[in-house]
Amino acid sequence: MFIDKAKIHLKSGKGGDGAVAFRREIYVPAGGPAGGDGGKGGDIVFQVDEGMRTLMDFRYKKHYVATNGEDGRNKNMFGKDGEDLILKVPPGTTIKNEKTGEIIADLTINDDKVIVAKGGKGGKGNTHFKNSVRQAPRFAIAGEAGQEFTVILELKLIADVGLIGFPNVGKSTLLSVVTSAKPKIANYHFTTLKPNLGVVKTKHGDSFVLADIPGLIEGAHEGTGLGHEFLRHVERTKLLIHVLDVSGIEGRDSLEDFEKINSELHLYNEQLAEKPQVIAANKTDIPGAEDNLNKLKSTLNDKGIEVFPISAATNQGLDELLNYVSKKLKELEALAPKEEPVKQEKVYKYEEKRDKYHFVVAKEDDVYIVEGEFLERLIKSTNFDDMDSISYFQKVLRNRGVIDKLKESGISEGDLVKIYDIEFEYFN
Repeated sequence: MFIDKAKIHLKSGKGGDGAVAFRREIYVPAGGPAGGDGGKGGDIVFQVDEGMRTLMDFRYKKHYVATNGEDGRNKNMFGKDGEDLILKVPPGTTIKNEKTGEIIADLTINDDKVIVAKGGKGGKGNTHFKNSVRQAPRFAIAGEAGQEFTVILELKLIADVGLIGFPNVGKSTLLSVVTSAKPKIANYHFTTLKPNLGVVKTKHGDSFVLADIPGLIEGAHEGTGLGHEFLRHVERTKLLIHVLDVSGIEGRDSLEDFEKINSELHLYNEQLAEKPQVIAANKTDIPGAEDNLNKLKSTLNDKGIEVFPISAATNQGLDELLNYVSKKLKELEALAPKEEPVKQEKVYKYEEKRDKYHFVVAKEDDVYIVEGEFLERLIKSTNFDDMDSISYFQKVLRNRGVIDKLKESGISEGDLVKIYDIEFEYFN
């Protein structure tokens, strides 16, 4: 089954907590702190696999979680980093943040990678908090939480040439004749509900990838019918073969169809509308098609658009069409700007934009409630039975502006403050 869109939820690994530990060797009677740091949480990485052609793997499994980093240990031993979770996707996959709509990555080349959800940093062990005054710190820092959000995966086919046209004009028949692809063909609208790819080989030995894409209708740029599902797959093509039915047996006007489809392309994406087109005037073997063909030629040739009379059913005119397309592709590739190869890391790093020290202060009844990601981590890191740890806790609240914000909110001596599960009275 061809699946070209999926929504999945990602959660990278949490960093391991720093350890509270002390040296206990027999010959070291007053051993100092020896708590190791926690390991980093696992990343969630997307990697291109050119053997894949669909997003089918993401149809049923919707949640992906990387492993957490291990906690630090005694004797200054670090916790093990969490293992990265690598998700394979086909070439042509775009990854978007569902909440912001931001494109995180556009993966087209085999083995390209992107870190989409970065694992949390490991917490620091109590070794880091020893100083001339605090000789035996009994607290450590908890590991950072991993990133958690939802992404949209969209697959855009990578083809040299795209077949466009209204439903039932003969695109699937054309693809089946000129390639080894076996699309479903029937005499009713929207036979093609999924894109089909095939490789065309001309008599001169040239080859290119041809995509038959679901038929277009008016309003497609707004998502009507197969709208966006159609248009998305045309974006990567270099050239469009516009298939028109010149037989008139269904009451269609081929010139009017040409204008309507180009209007939809223009409304969806102007760059898409500017792609070179060649017209495949299909069903010319049907009596009465000649008048429509002449009308089409006289109008479009004046616009510099080549019109090829063909019959996909009888193979008439196909060699001429394919040879022209192959030649045109070579011209387009020759005109494309040459990019100097740039040595760069193949892993694109993405970090969701967030203020790691953001917090909010609210008042419910007579209690001031303070919440923020770093505060949750701070609470987990604090040993409230140890004065050194409490001093560190208070220092962080002052340095991060929490105390100033409470003052701005009108807090008074003795008022109750709640930070997650901890409640205490405020004294300046």
